[in-house]
This record gives sequence, C-alpha cells and structure tokens, in this order.
Amino acid sequence: MIVRNMNDPEVLETTYIAHRGAVARMIMTSQFLKSMEFLAYAMLPAGNAIEEHIDEVEEIYFVLNGGGLMKVGDEERAVKEGDAIWLPAGKPHALKNNTADMMVILVVAAYPD
Repeated sequence: MIVRNMNDPEVLETTYIAHRGAVARMIMTSQFLKSMEFLAYAMLPAGNAIEEHIDEVEEIYFVLNGGGLMKVGDEERAVKEGDAIWLPAGKPHALKNNTADMMVILVVAAYPD
C-alpha cells in the first residue's frame, strides 16, 4: 500500500505552475502507478487560466471547488464543483477560472489504450 498526503514534504517538493495558470502538486506519479500517469491536485486562482495545450495522455479534471469555463477542442462549457470532465489524449484543452473564488481540481491522467 502506498499512502501519500498532498502536504507530505515529498509531494510539496513537486509544486509547480501548470500551463502558466494553476499551482499544482503531483500526489502520485508513474514512479508508483502501473497503468496511470499521475494524480495531481491543482489550485487555479480567480481570473487565472490553464492555457490551451495538448497532452499525449487522456485526463479527467474533477472540480472540487469553484467553477470556470472549460474548453475541449472547439467545445466550451461552464463547469462547477462536482463536475468531472474527460479530456481525450491529443485534444487541445484549456480551463479559465472566471469566478471570484479559488478553483480546485484533481487531475487524473492515464495512457489511452
């Protein structure tokens, strides 16, 4: 069993700015995982955006707090607390926090079949 807390020193050391907008931490990575790439925790301040980018892994963004505007390919949609958004591998995506609150998301990434 592996248990990692998002505030463990080794997790805090992974803190970085994700796609020029969110402060993120890698909770679990492929160092431990077999079929997944990572589990990350990200905080997106009010008015900030995760710039449009493409990943080679498929991802799920799960909104824990706040809300914003999610763009996947040509589709744009408002998202809020409790929403899970599937991001196909190779598809451009971006997220903007257009609220006055901190947006917090969990990101799960896995290699597509």
